[in-house]
Amino acid sequence: MHPTPWLMVALLLAMPAVLAGARPARGEAGPAAGAKAPAAPAGETVLVPQVEGPWWTVAGDPDLGPLTDPKQQPVDFAVWQAADGTWQLWSCIRQTRCGGKTRLFHRWEGRRLTDPDWTPLGVAMQADPACGETPGGLQAPHVIKVGNTYHMFYGDWENICHATGTDGKAFMRVRGPDGRTGLFSEGPGCNTRDIMVLRAGERWHGYYTAYPNREGAVFCRTSPDFKTWSDSRRVAFGGAAGTGPYSAECPFVVHHKDTGWYYLFRTQRYGQDARTSVYRSRDPQDFGVNDDRCLVGTLAVAAPEIVEHEGRTYIAALLPSLKGIRVARLAWVPREP
Repeated sequence: MHPTPWLMVALLLAMPAVLAGARPARGEAGPAAGAKAPAAPAGETVLVPQVEGPWWTVAGDPDLGPLTDPKQQPVDFAVWQAADGTWQLWSCIRQTRCGGKTRLFHRWEGRRLTDPDWTPLGVAMQADPACGETPGGLQAPHVIKVGNTYHMFYGDWENICHATGTDGKAFMRVRGPDGRTGLFSEGPGCNTRDIMVLRAGERWHGYYTAYPNREGAVFCRTSPDFKTWSDSRRVAFGGAAGTGPYSAECPFVVHHKDTGWYYLFRTQRYGQDARTSVYRSRDPQDFGVNDDRCLVGTLAVAAPEIVEHEGRTYIAALLPSLKGIRVARLAWVPREP
């Protein structure tokens, strides 16, 4: 993914102060999708995410053996706790020498979430064209545990795919009757990718990005069982974050249980000038289309994941150098007037 410029001076006049600084938590239950999400009532305290304390680096630029390239970059990733209590991190490494779209998954393992320098454990997965996957096209893994099963969702450049496992370390692809792994797509050439899954109300909500007509948006589909999925719905598009193909990267939604609000993190830029827009809504299927009524601020990070562990909240994000992944504490604080 290649972020695009977006923020205009007008935004600084129209929205509250921009935040600086700045899986595995997935909110359970909450209001189902309904009417158009309103702006915050007058006088209400609006909580916004804020990075607290120093960052620590958990993953660096890995040695891929013969697939290593000096230009490679660890980008979109997932963090979760395996059945044995260890922490797992899988990242899409782009610009490798694996051929095709140049992307594959590499994995790291850490004893504690708060430990730096997790152990690199090698290439975890490569695209399988026999399953209909685009060569070198693996993108943005995401893992949740439901009962005793770990579910990994990922992109293959054109489709969202699914794999499962029981220990949180090894995964087997789930294939359809046609032998392919693709669950759904926004269509050929739209680069459907970056899915994350959240339980909201009675259904699972899958949030992802794609760029039909070269216009990037956050889409959502719902499912009762990860097998059948609803039609897609645009849940965030346009506004101050823009409409370019990379204006809605790495969507990540958090249900803030204390207040009942849903927060969407939507990245526009990677690297030294990283930028992620943060939106807040009562409706998990409406964060604003061609408007900024739900926009509450920005963070100077790229591809963030929010992790809840032992009563504390953490944020994981890319290093500004795009040569690794870092973690820090995250707090929810009242927005400045």
